[in-house]
Amino acid sequence: MLYFKFLIINIKSLMQYKISFLLVALGQFFTAFATFLGVFFMFSRFNAVEGFGYEHALLCFAIVTMAFSLAEMFGSGLQTFPRMLGNGEFDRALVRPGSLIFQTLSIKMDFTRIGLLAQAAIVLCYVVPRSGVVWAWDKRLTLALMLACGCAVFIGLFLIYAAISFFTVEGLEFMNLLSYGGKEFGRYPFSIYGKGVLKFLTFVIPLALCQYYPLLYLLGRENSLIYMLSPVFGLAFLLPGYAFFRFGLRRYKSTGS
Repeated sequence: MLYFKFLIINIKSLMQYKISFLLVALGQFFTAFATFLGVFFMFSRFNAVEGFGYEHALLCFAIVTMAFSLAEMFGSGLQTFPRMLGNGEFDRALVRPGSLIFQTLSIKMDFTRIGLLAQAAIVLCYVVPRSGVVWAWDKRLTLALMLACGCAVFIGLFLIYAAISFFTVEGLEFMNLLSYGGKEFGRYPFSIYGKGVLKFLTFVIPLALCQYYPLLYLLGRENSLIYMLSPVFGLAFLLPGYAFFRFGLRRYKSTGS
């Protein structure tokens, strides 16, 4: 209940500047077309990549982009966490009751990402009836798990980014290679990048568990429930992220701001 109160507060604060919110959201919507056009031009020249067609790539694009935009929308507080450390705002959170991660998540929600989310949703609505997938209940459940668990994996990356700030004060930009890079790589099935990248995105940053393996189940190339439920295994990525955050918190020293 408290989270929804913070949610309403964030929406009301954005609506104080409606034109600004609308323009930024539209900018997010149109800027993301560059990624979509990259997929379009790729398949205008090649009919398939590693056995995957245009509609399969669009399905990957829509799912990963939706998961990422939802993670940025509700997890942007973790992305701005270095600023909380630098201006002393985190010190105030330490003396308040309640979870520190909850306070960090609720203090900022970036609803301008609705532009990116809208574009991904439009692409998903376009590709679902053209994907060749028979959308029985198990396929619909798999799609929902891909979106929800993919969002959780990206939030896990943001959590690690925030935890690193305990030691560096400033956020390290290399983490964007994993979060934003994961979104960009995710416009195609991860297997096309080679076995090394697929293993990394399976066992280290488990984005492939939320994209590639359940995609095989959707397309009927694998029938095992392990492939269907593989996004759920990706949720385990939140555990080391949380442990690392707690580890950094025990060694935190105020900046004195």
